[in-house]
Amino acid sequence: MQDYQSLKEHYKFTDEEAQILQELRPRMEKLSDRFIDEFYDYIWGFGKTAQFLKNKEIIAHHRKKIKEWFINLFSGKYDLPYFMYLYKIGEVHVRIGLPTHYVNSAFTFVRTFALTNIEENFTSKEQHVNEIKAVEKIIDINLDVLTSSYREEELSKFLSLSKFEKRVLTGLKKFNSYINFFLAGALALVAFFAIGLFAYDIYLLFFTDMGIEKGILTILGSLLVLWAAIELIHEEIEHLQGKGFAIGAFIMLAMAALIRKVLIYSLSSEKSDELLVIGAVIVGLAIAYWLVGTKRKSIG
Repeated sequence: MQDYQSLKEHYKFTDEEAQILQELRPRMEKLSDRFIDEFYDYIWGFGKTAQFLKNKEIIAHHRKKIKEWFINLFSGKYDLPYFMYLYKIGEVHVRIGLPTHYVNSAFTFVRTFALTNIEENFTSKEQHVNEIKAVEKIIDINLDVLTSSYREEELSKFLSLSKFEKRVLTGLKKFNSYINFFLAGALALVAFFAIGLFAYDIYLLFFTDMGIEKGILTILGSLLVLWAAIELIHEEIEHLQGKGFAIGAFIMLAMAALIRKVLIYSLSSEKSDELLVIGAVIVGLAIAYWLVGTKRKSIG
């Protein structure tokens, strides 16, 4: 853990601000029961909280520790034992596999709760501003220390690798980035050809004896494929920006291509057997798409 004095200096956290927080402690201590109740209402909204709080004993222990941590925010004494206490909390989060997203989101609630109370007890403008600054800084410092455990865990894993393993890992990351950019370019090419397919279907409608009904259905199918390709490009852009791989978008594109075939074959009585097979495949893809979407929501 980095030197706690340097950490306070980086946030320009002063002794006067520590005194302000200590003066806020009696007020916040009275609110601690309300805080823990509202805090639990908030974190249960994460969806996967029960995975980490599995029974009544763990919940009771966790409520007690969170309440103590909230009160200690306003202890006014921010020395080495205090920062070691925070660091140990961070280590527990790493050990149980708690996502940093949950930690950051929970701190949003803490910040809002504390600042709302300060707003409700407004006295003078100068004191009000000083209280806000002090609360903001101590919350940010706490978040910094807690998340540093995650950073050090990732660093220790990397440092434990041999030179050869580090080279392989670095090379694979570079290769992966190149492949992703290649995939984005390939998807743009697919979209370009989908536009060509749409233009070709319009040509067939107006300059051949295809028939209006079949021509319109064919054009609608081409538009569906183009829409799916554009959606896939959008998902790939988000993937390049650090989000998850969009397997659902690939399933959507496959469904669009098959639906286009259904629209074309629906006008032919000779294609009934193929329509049944394609229909079954579309249903299977739709179920897969639903499962992928459900999984992404549960993770998020």
